[in-house]
Amino acid sequence: MAEPAPPTPLPGARLLFSLDPSVAHLNHGSFGAVPVNVQRVQQRLRDEVENNPLRFFDRGFFDRVAHTRRHLATFLGADPDRTALVGNATSGIAIALQSIGLGPGDEVLTTSHGYGSISYSVERECARTGATAGLITLPMRASETDVVARIRAALDKGRTKLLIVDQITSATAYQLPVATIATVAARLGVAVLVDGAHAPGMLPVEVDRIGADFWVGNFHKWAYAPRGTALLAVAERWVDRIQPLVVSWQQPKGFPDNVEFQATLDYTPWLAAPAGLFTLRSLGIDQVRAHNAALAAYGQRVIGTALGLSADELPDPGGPDVAMRLIPLPAGIATTQTEAVALRERISDELKTEVNLNAWNGRGWLRVCGQIYNRADEYERFAERLPSLLRRSA
Repeated sequence: MAEPAPPTPLPGARLLFSLDPSVAHLNHGSFGAVPVNVQRVQQRLRDEVENNPLRFFDRGFFDRVAHTRRHLATFLGADPDRTALVGNATSGIAIALQSIGLGPGDEVLTTSHGYGSISYSVERECARTGATAGLITLPMRASETDVVARIRAALDKGRTKLLIVDQITSATAYQLPVATIATVAARLGVAVLVDGAHAPGMLPVEVDRIGADFWVGNFHKWAYAPRGTALLAVAERWVDRIQPLVVSWQQPKGFPDNVEFQATLDYTPWLAAPAGLFTLRSLGIDQVRAHNAALAAYGQRVIGTALGLSADELPDPGGPDVAMRLIPLPAGIATTQTEAVALRERISDELKTEVNLNAWNGRGWLRVCGQIYNRADEYERFAERLPSLLRRSA
């Protein structure tokens, strides 16, 4: 199989991060990596807090949070007055679930590609309210037409209250046509919540143009923000109904203040997040996106070739900007999530390589990412050593 050429490395990009150089970090999508300059901005904010905590929270704190929110929302093409900073996508989804007003007879639908913790959140809210949870099964790589058709067929007008879909799926690294899905659901009166956990920084997102009722995305994965930074966007008709997970002093002011202020949390990740966007813009957003997607594609082909897979057996990510790629493992390996976790840890320990592994639909799947700190030879070395480890595992 002829391999595509890897992209040209961005000069000096690896030096922007404090990652252990003895490890190949091929799993940026799980927890991200914070550039050194952003770490320093956050540390200066921590120092400011500790120098005088009362002054930090008492003098201009809310204006600083609002300014940060406006900055991040504008980057995503979202209305700052209809967005709120939250800790992560999971928190934002929990807020939407508890605010939508579920009751007996209502249905919440997710897809078989959804994130595991979101399923737990849906199950808990349904148990609390008497609603029911449903699952739409989608094949590993259904066409956009098939995805939309399957989702349309599953929506029950008058019963389905909420549909949750991923903009980029985590376990299966696939970009779904969320704008089209939102349009179809709106015609049937079904609210849509888009889990855009991987979108900020990776994709050229215009949140308000998607047309979803709720959209939430993390900045600490692909937008170089400190962990614990995400944005929840809400359609106008839901704004007055949004309630925080924890009630605090800004409750009388309503959304977004009541969601953002959670008493004595650490707000430095949010306030440092614009430094992450500055880094991304300084490097060139389009250049970073193109590099990362091309490198992930290169890594997928190199690893796939080492495992004896043809190009047709390597799943397409569903979009040119997706910087995560999936490789199917040999049959019988990592077929349960427990086995997948054990194999991932073994790869980390023995091959000094960090990857993502999931058991999906009875098969093990390896996910690699491309980021500016990665180099082609990291995927090549991993590809050389992985088959032997898998044989020993089998």
